[in-house]
Amino acid sequence: MINLITRISVIGIAIITASLVVLLSAFNGIEGMIEKLYSDFDPDITIRSATGKTFPQETISLDELKKVHGIKSTSRAIEEVVVIKHEKKWVNASMIAVDSSFLAMSGLTARSSNGSYIHMVDGYPALSSENLTFGIIGATLLDKLGGFIPERTGFEQVLIYAPKRDAKVRIGSNPFNTSQLNISGRMNFNREVNAEKLVVPFSFGSEILNYESDMTSVYVDVKEGYTNEEVSESLKIVLGKGFTVKTSYEKNELIFKTSKSEKLMVIVILVFIFILAAFNLIASLTMLFVEKKDNISTMIAYGANYKMIFRIFFYEGLLICGRGIFFGIILGYLICTLQIYGSLLEMPNTGGEPFPVQISFSDGLIILVLVSTLSFIFSFWPVKYLMKRNFGTLKF
Repeated sequence: MINLITRISVIGIAIITASLVVLLSAFNGIEGMIEKLYSDFDPDITIRSATGKTFPQETISLDELKKVHGIKSTSRAIEEVVVIKHEKKWVNASMIAVDSSFLAMSGLTARSSNGSYIHMVDGYPALSSENLTFGIIGATLLDKLGGFIPERTGFEQVLIYAPKRDAKVRIGSNPFNTSQLNISGRMNFNREVNAEKLVVPFSFGSEILNYESDMTSVYVDVKEGYTNEEVSESLKIVLGKGFTVKTSYEKNELIFKTSKSEKLMVIVILVFIFILAAFNLIASLTMLFVEKKDNISTMIAYGANYKMIFRIFFYEGLLICGRGIFFGIILGYLICTLQIYGSLLEMPNTGGEPFPVQISFSDGLIILVLVSTLSFIFSFWPVKYLMKRNFGTLKF
């Protein structure tokens, strides 16, 4: 009976430990997927005016910005909501007018091993060619318009309606500037980009919006070997209080914080389950103590002190927990490895894409410390209570 309870204790601790490893690795994978989805298109750092929507281009020298250590490239940007028309269909879109350097900055020109563009559904990433102006549209957005990129011409045509700057709306007046735009390709990043974004040349955006020498932001791409945070701090010193400087993480802070909060809640729930499973350990130690009570009395008669007897049962509890933790960590990392290389579980509605899992040995260390601490507590206090209850006050 005691052996059965002991095995149950070991199995319970092993399962909870393995669950912690698997779930934390899964959350790491989800965080990595979210970061990739939102950081590929978003620039590493975005600079905006602290006082208004736009600011004159001459207030920021792009050449001076490039002298800041860690900056790879920059791009002027104008962001505005526009209306797109194709045949009889209309949709709202978030237009981003940028310099050509943005194409490499956002990964639009990145290619896979077979030579195809990673983030292009069809078409090609270009903002101008042979004196023609092109735009790149989100894949879902063009689908809503009922458009496609024909092979014969290589581009689709849409009509852009942009609000006139400082225009006063009057009866009979047209509050929009209109211009035809050639669409060279459809991009695929995340749901938000696919359904809302339209990338156009900076000159096109400036002209249709009557921005003249103004812009809404500057995008910055950070070199490898530098962190976004350290370059951001350098830019804040250079630009002063007149501008806000945000990293891609700060721009999508709510999304990342939500993911971390969910991860913390899962840890708390599993720790609570571990505590419940630890009652099997208490039962095992209690049954063992009751069974060996006569032997304990004999040991005391032969000169064994309370401290020695306490250690015997305390170390027995640690051994039970240690076996559970050992097998649990091995099982957890084995499942994660099989998922990474064998794709045991696929994400729904993704066409067979495996569920993302990312192994972190720092998480493994946290799990080891956490479950070891709980194991120490649930081995120490039950044994101490049993010794006091049956053999009087102990003096350690």
